[in-house]
Amino acid sequence: MNYIRKHWIALCYILPAAIIITSFFITSIIYTLYLSFTSYDGLKAPEFVGFDNYARIFKDLTYITSLKNTLLWVIATLIFPVGLGLLFSVLLQHMKGQRIFKNIFYLPYAMSLTVVGVIWVLLFSRNGINLVLTNLGLEAWAMDWLNTPPYNSYAMIAASVWQGTGTNMLLFLIGLGALPKEPFEAAAIDGAGRVRTFWSITLPLLNPITIVVMGMALVNSFKIFDIIWVMTMGGPYRSSETLAVTMFRESFVLFKFGQGAAISIILTITSIAVSWFYLRKTMVKEG
Repeated sequence: MNYIRKHWIALCYILPAAIIITSFFITSIIYTLYLSFTSYDGLKAPEFVGFDNYARIFKDLTYITSLKNTLLWVIATLIFPVGLGLLFSVLLQHMKGQRIFKNIFYLPYAMSLTVVGVIWVLLFSRNGINLVLTNLGLEAWAMDWLNTPPYNSYAMIAASVWQGTGTNMLLFLIGLGALPKEPFEAAAIDGAGRVRTFWSITLPLLNPITIVVMGMALVNSFKIFDIIWVMTMGGPYRSSETLAVTMFRESFVLFKFGQGAAISIILTITSIAVSWFYLRKTMVKEG
């Protein structure tokens, strides 16, 4: 109360914007939830269909493929960008010319995922990776990467890893720079090797920054859209769609707003539940 009395004038300036934003946010959630129980094409009045839209998500092969691809993206995003970011940060920690390598690795993150998608479409074209493989005598490995499931998903994941690894590396470098020196000096005196020191001292001390990096990767993996839409548009035959792409297609391409709303609700609940479970487990472990 004392804080409110002291800063009531500043709060009065903030209050209108806060009320408007909160109202739009809550209203959109309620309206999306309502639409998820209807069949609505944007022209006729919404027709109540109960849980049919939700049941279809777990019965239709297209939606099941989308669920599997989303799970693949979540697992790959947690393993590769985070793992490579940690590896590169450890390798660069005491390397000369560290700033140059930081800029090189961080440069892809300065690009939007749309630009990254265009670049990697060119790389996976006939005159890109396939040309290199052919010149190396590995023409048997050449293929139409973006039109061959499941390699199209692997190709897009590779592009996403290339774009996101640099940020994770910088975050881990910040964490490594803030670690206390005493535990490492004690480990050196006890004769611990580099591998043992890394697993027993560096990783546990990096746990707070690891929680942040993995939490960000987890949330981003559920909402991945741009790079998939640019590189394959979820094709061929919707084989590389994730839930976010399927939600967009159902809503704004096929005009099945009720089905799209149901997918968005499932996606939101899943991402919140997984994030909550992860944070709860890590925080309890930390505590």
